[in-house]
Amino acid sequence: MSQDIQQNLSDVRQQIAAAADKAGRREEEISLVAVSKTHAAEQIEAALEAGQRVFGENRVQEAQSKFPALKTSWPGLELHLIGPLQTNKVKEAVGLFDVIQTLDRPKLAQALAREMQRSGSRPDCFIQVNTGEETQKSGIAPADIEAFLNLTRDDLGLPVVGLMCIPPIDENPALHFAFLNELARRSRLAQLSMGMSADYEQAVRLGATAVRVGSAIFGSRPAVSPS
Repeated sequence: MSQDIQQNLSDVRQQIAAAADKAGRREEEISLVAVSKTHAAEQIEAALEAGQRVFGENRVQEAQSKFPALKTSWPGLELHLIGPLQTNKVKEAVGLFDVIQTLDRPKLAQALAREMQRSGSRPDCFIQVNTGEETQKSGIAPADIEAFLNLTRDDLGLPVVGLMCIPPIDENPALHFAFLNELARRSRLAQLSMGMSADYEQAVRLGATAVRVGSAIFGSRPAVSPS
């Protein structure tokens, strides 16, 4: 298993480097976020031993069960929250995560600002943009980004560094990546989190500074046992 993860990481890094080269970019401009949700601490250790240092988790509770010990053992480990954040989990999230990629509503922004003020911890934040304007999906509508930035960055003083998106599953992701890049340019934000296992090379070519790759590194998610 550990050899598979090591080889997969090597393959993904090579593909990121090739995509960056085609776009006239440097590989060092792109952060590979290894998405470890549902995978055991032993698999994360295998990735760490292969040199991976940036990981992404979807749920605060699952991350709490794996990462405090890993962070103690591997001081350079960086942890991103890439799933939805409930306001009642804000204290735990601010204490554990180095980056929160799913800032998606005013109530959450206000809760984060209060907890950052209280704790002194200030994880970087990405605004999640609903580029496809899907009713069932979280995220700020593109037309509302300027007002949301005024609230989060200017009024609340949150450390907003970039934009994040998850394109609609049935649409060409490249269109959404290019759109997010343009939105970030207009908003004067330097970082773009976009692209997953199936499309991260496209995302790199279109300006991603972080790609979130899970199955291409760790394999398919473990099956849920029937109850």
